[in-house]
Amino acid sequence: MAKRQIPVIVLAGFLGSGKTTLLNHLLRRGGGTRIGAVVNDFGKIEIDAMSVAGQVDSMVSLGNGCLCCAVDTSELDGFLERLARPAARIDVIVIEASGLAEPQEIIRMILASDNDSVVYGGLVEVVDAAEFSATRERHPELDRHVGIADLVVLNKADRIGDETRDSLLETLAGLAPGTPVVPVSHGRIDPEMLFDRKPREDHLEAVRQLSFEDVLLADDDEHEHGDHCGEGCGHAGHLHSGYESVEFRSDDPMNPRRLMEFLDSRPEGLYRVKGFVHFGVTGHRDKFTLHAVGDFLRFYRSPWARSEERATQLVMIGRGIDTGALKEGLESCRDTAPEAAEEHSMWGVLRYAQT
Repeated sequence: MAKRQIPVIVLAGFLGSGKTTLLNHLLRRGGGTRIGAVVNDFGKIEIDAMSVAGQVDSMVSLGNGCLCCAVDTSELDGFLERLARPAARIDVIVIEASGLAEPQEIIRMILASDNDSVVYGGLVEVVDAAEFSATRERHPELDRHVGIADLVVLNKADRIGDETRDSLLETLAGLAPGTPVVPVSHGRIDPEMLFDRKPREDHLEAVRQLSFEDVLLADDDEHEHGDHCGEGCGHAGHLHSGYESVEFRSDDPMNPRRLMEFLDSRPEGLYRVKGFVHFGVTGHRDKFTLHAVGDFLRFYRSPWARSEERATQLVMIGRGIDTGALKEGLESCRDTAPEAAEEHSMWGVLRYAQT
């Protein structure tokens, strides 16, 4: 059985773009997911009403199963090792890069790490919609940062008009062709755009003490549904507003070559693909867990449980996507004669698979 690896997501963006606000939001909305937050910065970082001093080698428990540490880039590998140890029981690690950091350097360090307990989980570039033009003029390297991102979060989208937003989306599409761009306000991206949320373990308790996390969630709910959601607005203020979710299931095995062609050409606006894939190629009977965010794509191999039904089940999340075309594309990936599939057709899957 392959060893479980913890995805490491890099959260980048220039000073003031809203990275810390987005990180706070992920920590509050993670549910039962244990998040290891690595802050690559110096100075006072506010996270869930707690301050992390900017010195190297500091780590603070956030009380809801999350951990936060402030590190220098040169110490990053050591902290990843600490967060990835089994005793920490971390599900996902989010690195908030310094506002002046070169994200590709952090990515390089993750990819070069000898730690087989972690795996690079993609680059999320946070862009300030209201200050984009001015920031780009002062820091032309922003174009390069956007260009290598797996997902672009257009933060503070509520502070610009529709015409400006459309122009900005067009500019970002030119800088990063095919990369999904998610417009949000106050950093409120749905965590499921980046990772699977686990249910809270205490949700079945009939009576329990009100926790700090409950207060934070209640405050978020009031702000999201009260401040911006007037009478008759329905779900306009919800996290999932504007997102579409498409589900696909196949009891037939999937053809690896056709599935990889589909994934390599997935349409604009498709932010995330997740689920399980069943292939029928001789010699490859494992379950393949699929995780894709933007351009980032990864398969994880593991045995099927004895009682587990061998079927493909996928969920696709996006904005402005053609749901009919997506389903039709996946339907064409069904393999009704799996034993006839050529062995080498698995190569495209295995090159993205966990080793």
